[in-house]
Amino acid sequence: MQEQQFIPSKSYQLPEKGEVKWESPSNIALVKYWGKYGEQLPKNSSISFTLSHCKTTTQLSYQKKNSSKKFSFEVYLDGNRTESFEPKIEKFFERVEKYLPFLTEYHFKIETQNSFPHSSGIASSASGMSALALCLLQLERQANSAMTEEFFNQKASFLARLGSGSAARSIKGNLVVWGEHTAVNKSSNLYGVEFSDKVHEVFKNYQDTILLVDRGEKQVSSTVGHNLMHNHPFAEQRFLQANSNLEKILPVLQSGNLDDFIFIVEQEALSLHAMMMSSSPYFILIKPNTLEIINKIWEYRETHKSKICFTLDAGANVHVLYPENEKAKVLDFIKNQLVGYCQKGMYICDEVGFGAKPL
Repeated sequence: MQEQQFIPSKSYQLPEKGEVKWESPSNIALVKYWGKYGEQLPKNSSISFTLSHCKTTTQLSYQKKNSSKKFSFEVYLDGNRTESFEPKIEKFFERVEKYLPFLTEYHFKIETQNSFPHSSGIASSASGMSALALCLLQLERQANSAMTEEFFNQKASFLARLGSGSAARSIKGNLVVWGEHTAVNKSSNLYGVEFSDKVHEVFKNYQDTILLVDRGEKQVSSTVGHNLMHNHPFAEQRFLQANSNLEKILPVLQSGNLDDFIFIVEQEALSLHAMMMSSSPYFILIKPNTLEIINKIWEYRETHKSKICFTLDAGANVHVLYPENEKAKVLDFIKNQLVGYCQKGMYICDEVGFGAKPL
């Protein structure tokens, strides 16, 4: 499918005013995307767990306005006008206008709230941009009854990607592949696709407890980090490694081999941060407490023969992954040994979810 297929072939009679509301989850990549080209296209394929409780809820109110060709909108986070978000939304509107040509016809009020801390290494941009994309596309679908569910999901993922690359993986679940790969049927650089080929039962309720090591703003934005891959001395090898790991993890997700799962997922997390530490300029997003937690997880896994493991996003927080049948024991371990490394003892209990939904 090409980008042109997401451009409406005709104009539709859209409503004068109204509102739509969606909630969309964050996701945690198992095989990481780091490096992009063109308009938010990935240099390597990735696969992620869609989360359940870490989500963004967005209400979009719209009212037709005079014929000005400028975008008109206001953004509210947790009930407060947040003008600092508006340049990013402006850029998003510019990118998607040819796919949503009605954008200049309305004044929009965008009211959004997260169930988790913004800009702290949990993918708030993924859940936020996917929720907004879904709201905007819902407005188009109200006037186009012929739009199929499959096309709606593809276009929503496509639009979300133009706001934040990883947002392409937040529309569906529980496992989503983004990036063209020969091992995944119908995979695409343009949008995410569900990986649902006989996924083993153990991964259908997998647990993710997120340890909030640092709730503050990240020192380096993901956009800056991605751009540093353009001249990175190890970039091409990293892209090959990620695509190879994606091919390796697919049969693991079908067989339920947790030892292989652990190896791939932890290697991917450390490779991601190795790229950050060896870029020019270089930077370190993990904190001393991040390393303490990792070592404690390794020690616990060895001592208790557990299937616990960790992964990291582009930040200091640690995602502790484990099968549901170990939940009670792992939560005791977290409360007794890991909470002290979290900022104000904060952590979030989450699990695999199944994508966005209208409210």
